[in-house]
Amino acid sequence: MTRSPDTQDTDTAACPLLADDEPAPFWTYNAEAESDLLLVCDHAANFVPRALDGLGVPARALERHIAYDIGIAPVTRMMADALNAPAVFSHFSRLIVDPNRQLDDPTLTPAIADETVVPGNRELSADALEARLQSFFWPYHGAVARQLDAMTARGRAPVLVSMHSFTPILRGRERPWQIGVLWDYDPRLPVPLMRRARARGWQVGDNEPYSARDGHGYTQHVHGDKRGLANALVEIRQDLIDTQRGQRAWADEMVELLRPLLDDPELYKPYRQ
Repeated sequence: MTRSPDTQDTDTAACPLLADDEPAPFWTYNAEAESDLLLVCDHAANFVPRALDGLGVPARALERHIAYDIGIAPVTRMMADALNAPAVFSHFSRLIVDPNRQLDDPTLTPAIADETVVPGNRELSADALEARLQSFFWPYHGAVARQLDAMTARGRAPVLVSMHSFTPILRGRERPWQIGVLWDYDPRLPVPLMRRARARGWQVGDNEPYSARDGHGYTQHVHGDKRGLANALVEIRQDLIDTQRGQRAWADEMVELLRPLLDDPELYKPYRQ
């Protein structure tokens, strides 16, 4: 992806695995936009720094869904433009360290990803894991937290939408949904979003093909649920957005789905169970 002129860089000296000429582990787009919606993209890129030597996987593996969420970064950026919303993107492969996993989850640094062995993740020492967290995980989540803090300071609780994509077939199982919506206990955004998508003819997964209730996710729970923010994690099937035409179509579709829902004032209040 072409990096935006309003990319927010971080001090790579504080990121032990990044060389001075390598990109920051995140970038922020439309940071000063007026919308109270924040879009985040956990798996936006497949970048691996030189220090990790490609993690020992074939180069073609870094083009697969195991390395990043195919198609979702351009969709998210187009949505940000249309909705005049800020967005925060990761800029590292999920194979290095997955920013949407809890720190005790075994898939945080997977040794095997969809039948592909990742030699660079085998028998990872505590120090090596810490270097990855300091270089990638924490800077990205720090950027998300700072953006939410700045938006909250304007006087309303922001709305958080986390954008992902999923492979059409996993372990021989076809996934029929065009779109999935992951959520835990706050129904304010996900329930009407699913209802609206179904009314437009889409097959929608309710906590499919993954669930926000299984405890492995990080971004949605830490930045959304723990703050009491209205939130949803959206998954779009990758074969629908693996071309520029598909990305434009689904960016437009997501804007059509979300725009009327964002007029609900109840979304901008902290949620209490």
